[in-house]
Amino acid sequence: SGKKGDVLTVEFTVMGIPCLGLNGGPEVKHNWAFSFQVATADQAETDRYWNAIVGNGGEENVCGWCQDKWGLSWQITPIALTEAITDPDTAAAKRAFDAMMEMKKIDIAAIEAARRGYSTRCV
Repeated sequence: SGKKGDVLTVEFTVMGIPCLGLNGGPEVKHNWAFSFQVATADQAETDRYWNAIVGNGGEENVCGWCQDKWGLSWQITPIALTEAITDPDTAAAKRAFDAMMEMKKIDIAAIEAARRGYSTRCV
């Protein structure tokens, strides 16, 4: 139903991953059902990706999620977070998960403190 010359598909690469975009027309909107997940090695890398997306017209959301200026969703997920919330010590994993639920951009030091049983909140 597009007009002649409209692009129907576009191939692109995100962080080495080949992707295909389909032009579904103006009635098809981006939503949270699709997101890019970026596993980061440390806080500096987490901050770099987060700040690049949010600082360039994007929006913060919760638990390491943000949206870029085009409305695409991104999960900026430190490897330390994944390790913490899958800790075999279920109490430690729950503390880390609960700490994550209070965050927008993930703070690795706060996740690790929660995992160890320490709060980083000011009372």
